[in-house]
Amino acid sequence: MNFLPPQTRPLLPSLSLVAALSASLAGEPLTWQLRPAAQVDSTGIHLDQLIANAPLEQAHLRLASAPGPDQSLTFTRAQINALLEKTAPDLASTNWSGVAQVKITRRTRPLDEAGIKSLLTDTLQKDFVKEKGELELRFTRAWSTVAVVDESLTLRVIDLPSLGVTPSCIVRFELKAGDELLGTWQATVTAKVWRDVWVAGSSIKRGQPVLDADLVKERRDVLALRDALGVLETDKPGLEIAENVPAGGVLTSRSIKQTPVVRRGRIADAVIRDGALLLSMKVEVLEDGVPGQMVRVRNQKTKREFRGMVQNEETIHVSL
Repeated sequence: MNFLPPQTRPLLPSLSLVAALSASLAGEPLTWQLRPAAQVDSTGIHLDQLIANAPLEQAHLRLASAPGPDQSLTFTRAQINALLEKTAPDLASTNWSGVAQVKITRRTRPLDEAGIKSLLTDTLQKDFVKEKGELELRFTRAWSTVAVVDESLTLRVIDLPSLGVTPSCIVRFELKAGDELLGTWQATVTAKVWRDVWVAGSSIKRGQPVLDADLVKERRDVLALRDALGVLETDKPGLEIAENVPAGGVLTSRSIKQTPVVRRGRIADAVIRDGALLLSMKVEVLEDGVPGQMVRVRNQKTKREFRGMVQNEETIHVSL
């Protein structure tokens, strides 16, 4: 019958550890129980990974470097003793149990399509797409699951089309665990970049004030669009539609312009300053313009054309 309270039972050391500690206290050589196999990570090969009854105070003693991701090592009892002589001579033992040698490999895990797609999407988003929107990738061919070391992985893109991420492209990349190169791969993907942009709720015409236009915000794929308009103060006066946009069409930066204060065909005053002399003449405005913009004008009498800066809806300033 076991008279120990239940809460104390998990604290009892294993029989093999008791035997090892008893032998050490009695001055007898320790008996090491060698494991048949061990899986390690990039930090190296440690004593407790090879020996089942390693002493607690030195259980994680590092003995050697880890094998490469696709490699394995085999240590015999004598080789382990030789390593212990270099790092902890007091632990070297001639008493062994278990197998005659241990096979050491790297701890691995499967990398499936969801895992590689997440790594590739995150890298392309950070390094190429950036703030243009949220990247979505799909593989055109199924990814074959591969075994990789069970450690933190980093992905680096080594080849991409000159235009960057496109709706359909081939991406070459490499995977690393720390400084260790795990390999290079190639994937053909389709891509979309999602962002909230302004869209014409119904057909809108050139010259229509933005205040009166039927504009709505929608989440669209903007990868194939240039300068899709994501920010617009629709309640700000002084803006108008610069081009015809059909219902459902995405507005771009070219779709909006400031409302001109002078328009083509209008008569305005051209003011010319020459030192202290100030001259004024009537001119015909040949193109729309906003304050501060240079426009072409024509002298009504001489028909000579020249350029001036729009000052307001009635005045064009001309510099000699």
